Amino acid sequence: MKAQLTMADRAHLRRALELAEAGRGSVSPNPLVGAVIVRDGQVIGEGHHAELGGLHAERAALVDCYERGESPAGATMYVTLEPCAHEGRQPPCVEALLEAEIGRVVIASDDPSEKASGRGPGILRDGGVEVLAAAGEEAAAARRLNQPFRKHARTGLPHVTLKLAISLDGQTATAPGDSPWISGEASRALVHRWRAESDAIAAGIGTVLADDPLLTARPAADASGVPFPHMSGKTNTASEGRQPLRVVFDSQARLPLDSRLLATLDQAPLLVVVSAEADTARVGALHAAGAEVLVAAGASQADRVHSALAELGRREVTSLFLEGGRTLASAFVAADQLDESRTFVAPVLLGGPGSEPTEPARLSALESSTEPVGEDALITALYKEW
Repeated sequence: MKAQLTMADRAHLRRALELAEAGRGSVSPNPLVGAVIVRDGQVIGEGHHAELGGLHAERAALVDCYERGESPAGATMYVTLEPCAHEGRQPPCVEALLEAEIGRVVIASDDPSEKASGRGPGILRDGGVEVLAAAGEEAAAARRLNQPFRKHARTGLPHVTLKLAISLDGQTATAPGDSPWISGEASRALVHRWRAESDAIAAGIGTVLADDPLLTARPAADASGVPFPHMSGKTNTASEGRQPLRVVFDSQARLPLDSRLLATLDQAPLLVVVSAEADTARVGALHAAGAEVLVAAGASQADRVHSALAELGRREVTSLFLEGGRTLASAFVAADQLDESRTFVAPVLLGGPGSEPTEPARLSALESSTEPVGEDALITALYKEW
């Protein structure tokens, strides 16, 4: 049941949310989860889901509790997502909570997946555990924490985030021969962290032909040289060899065979999304070069976007990071598959012909925020909430 939580309850939930963040980039397609065990106002155990296949947050917190020499019997556990009741890569967490004789569980958010969705809290209540569901800021933060997981659970499709970099006069590309970068060093470092946190990175063929990008995640440190927090310790991030799937939307199979994307298949996998009308010889050449080719159904690019997203969802890709390209961004908008945008506005004037506003700007955002990143301003807009 929903309950009015005390200030102490809310503080412990916020700590659980902080712990959950430590698993970012390491646990997909699982959700980010943190847990805190408290008795008489004192924290006696903490844990988070640190890597796919590893202990869930609840069990990790119980292990920490025992290692501290504490007993969790009768204590309160604060957890960011309802405890699971199904057998997966780990046994059900509700079993561990009942065995530990936890007396009270405060849950920040529900699990919308079919195999969960309220079963865990029901089993705990049947076992005599007091179960409370949070409301307000902590509940909202817990839902926002796991938007990719929640969208995939409800729709089978990945959560899509578009990244853009624009100048003060609305340009998204520099003139030939100039530096290819619009945004600053700190912004580019942040983008690499976002790549490492994503299951897949996508670009349109126009961007690929213009820039010959790698689309790999190289997030060893931020602009100051300090490693990103989630890159420390034993994780399954890009810093230890994990790379997101690279996806190129290339309806006519025009990707050059000497591109850096094909030259670096030993570093990261590559999926090329083509249409049924693509030249069979070009498709065959991409296959021969080692790329995986997906023939997406549909006459329009928006149809092919939806087809490709459905296939990515079947592969348990829960988050797709969309890198630039007005044409591709427009196709995602037309397919109604843009969930969030992150736009860097750089303090430069590039001149050149005027350009229309970027397509995401025409969507109605549920909320938006602006923050400084180095010299740039980062505008984050949320279009859907799952």
